[in-house]
Amino acid sequence: MLSHRREKKGYLIIRREELHVSDRQDSFCGRIREMKNPRLFIVIPCYNEEAVLPITAPQFLDELKLLIREKGIAENSRILFVNDGSTDRTWELIKEYAEQDPHYMGIAQSRNRGHQAAVLAGLMEARDQCDITISIDCDGQDDMRAMEKMVDEYSNGCEIVYGVRSRRESDTWFKRTTAQSFYKLMNRMGVETVYNHADYRLVSARVLNHFADFREVNIFLRGMFPLVGFKSTSVYYDRHERLAGQSHYPLRKMIALAVDGITSLSIEPIHLIAKTGILFSLAGVIGIIWVFIRAFTGHTVIGWASMMCVIFVLGGLILLSLGVIGEYVGKTYLETKHRPRYIISERTSSRQEEETDHEK
Repeated sequence: MLSHRREKKGYLIIRREELHVSDRQDSFCGRIREMKNPRLFIVIPCYNEEAVLPITAPQFLDELKLLIREKGIAENSRILFVNDGSTDRTWELIKEYAEQDPHYMGIAQSRNRGHQAAVLAGLMEARDQCDITISIDCDGQDDMRAMEKMVDEYSNGCEIVYGVRSRRESDTWFKRTTAQSFYKLMNRMGVETVYNHADYRLVSARVLNHFADFREVNIFLRGMFPLVGFKSTSVYYDRHERLAGQSHYPLRKMIALAVDGITSLSIEPIHLIAKTGILFSLAGVIGIIWVFIRAFTGHTVIGWASMMCVIFVLGGLILLSLGVIGEYVGKTYLETKHRPRYIISERTSSRQEEETDHEK
């Protein structure tokens, strides 16, 4: 069935049956933004945070109430803690907070699945119950006041707002150097990321509805959200020292995160292997020509040192190449299994109750 709209230069024909469901959802989200105050969910992943949670939880609540009071955020907004299989009293504290104030709520994963899976679980839990989400770590290092700027940018039409660290003076020299090298390496390897941005960001429900179609098991959120598109911007803030407890991201985990990010979102390492192979092939051809020249001129020297050096170099490169290719094969193997990326075992409140609040 066709509908026609007359224009000055002719007719514009639109096939109604070709309208995609997501387009209707986008239009609906746009009308919702104009109709009411947006409902915000602050998503906070937690793993063994019993030392810092009593300090930061009240701070998050104060910031949420400020946003409600001054930035037009809906009264029924929530702080959503995601317990990532903690072995201390983190989950007990979350349940206590949820009983004390309705703005707190929490979900618990069935086991520890990592920071990225915890953030994803919180975002997917929230997307049908809110209009915007802000994900932030529990340790208090990221400036909570940047949320106010994020909400302002959302009001100006941005669907994603990245929190970017303008200074890292609170970090040690080693931490600062390795972190900045991490972002540079990611960009050089072809992974589209925002420099000095971790997982502190505002994302609208509109974006999350499309992001739900990204179903890969190997998750690197800071490289995946730029792929969704939509209007985005950045807000800058100073990074503070951790308020309590210990960091859960040592160098070992940072290297693992870099490897996961590169091999999940880029095939540049395979390109480098191919380029290296071409260079060594050319060097081999030149070496063969040199050997024949030396043989015909009678200047051959019998020795094992040069031969062993060549064997060691080529052997090392072959094993390294196999290792890189093995990373991709392994990730392909995991993707084909289609295992769940997270499993929620417990909630402080039922989804039905929250959806009822959202409708209000």
